[in-house]
Parts: sequence; structure tokens; C-alpha cells
Amino acid sequence: MDMMINRLKALSDTNRFRILMMLTERDLCVCEILEVLDIAGGTLSNHLKILKNADLIDQNKEGRWILYALKDEATREFLRSLEKDIIDRTILEHDRKFITGIDRLSCSKSAKMNQV
Repeated sequence: MDMMINRLKALSDTNRFRILMMLTERDLCVCEILEVLDIAGGTLSNHLKILKNADLIDQNKEGRWILYALKDEATREFLRSLEKDIIDRTILEHDRKFITGIDRLSCSKSAKMNQV
């Protein structure tokens, strides 16, 4: 029961819910998530930690990137079932459209340009 409570708490934050919904589409790295949410890196790190502790996401290293993904197909199906009850999907649709136009390579290039 404790794990279920932790999962529901993790879902109760708008940014964490948005992260999970983006991950229903594809695996994402931190820079891609930051591009969409426009929040501080430390804040995102905290959100990802909460989602990981709730056993909703996994992380895998791919080259120099750490990719975040939903834990399993059951999690994906659960999130999609929740989405069906959302009346105003404007933000979720915006996020999905946004992630189709970005990738880790473009994110890392813009990060390097911002450091100059």
C-alpha cells in the first residue's frame, strides 16, 4: 500500500505529471525535459528523483546522455487511462508537439552556446 501512496503523491504535481505524459511518447534526456518545462535543473532533478523513488521511471545511460523512461508497459497503460479523463489536454498536446521538434543533440548544442 505504501508504494501506491507514493505513486499517487508523485502524480499529484503538475510538472511530474507532464514529465510522465511526455515519457509515454518516448524516452527523454534531462536537456529535452528542461526545454519543455522551462524549470531549473535542480528542480527537475528533484522531480525525477521522486518519480524514480515511486518506481514510475527508470534511467539508462546511452553514450553521454542519461535517458529517462517509464518503468514498464503497465505504467504506460495506467497513465494513458488517466489521460482519457483529462478534459483540457492543451498543455499535454503542446508538450508532445514540442518534444517532436527537439532532440538531445540540439539541446546539447544550445546548452554549449549558452555557456559562451
